[in-house]
Amino acid sequence: MDQTDKKILKLLQEDGSITTKEIARRIHLSNTPVYERIKKMEREGVIKKYVAVLNREKLDRDLIVFCNVTLKEHSKIIGHKFVEDITALEEVVECYNISGDYDFLLKVMVKDMKAYQDFVLNRLGEIENIGSAHSTFVMGEIKQSYKIPITE
Repeated sequence: MDQTDKKILKLLQEDGSITTKEIARRIHLSNTPVYERIKKMEREGVIKKYVAVLNREKLDRDLIVFCNVTLKEHSKIIGHKFVEDITALEEVVECYNISGDYDFLLKVMVKDMKAYQDFVLNRLGEIENIGSAHSTFVMGEIKQSYKIPITE
């Protein structure tokens, strides 16, 4: 990946709907090489997909909760089953396997505290092998970014 690819990626991270023509104009190339570079990065998996970033508050997802989960037992089968179950829950928007006192960190988005209580009791509580779940409630978002730092 050269400097031109990095410039293209930076522009795409700023605005995924930017046209090839506009990228070409900004980096002083013609359309065809820019198009070919983007297609190559898509094929190679550098660019995974394009998405719209939505306003969660306008979609009644006012409460963000980080939930630390510890499993009762640790085995390959149990771990895979947990991952399968957790990825099926639409309220869980991110899930990380972590080290330390907990096994997983979940980012959960719901309407309000009542909806989170329902989620914990009726959705998360149905998943086998959870030993404990500790919740941290977000009071305010300070920084939220989807950009991966790219050094030139």
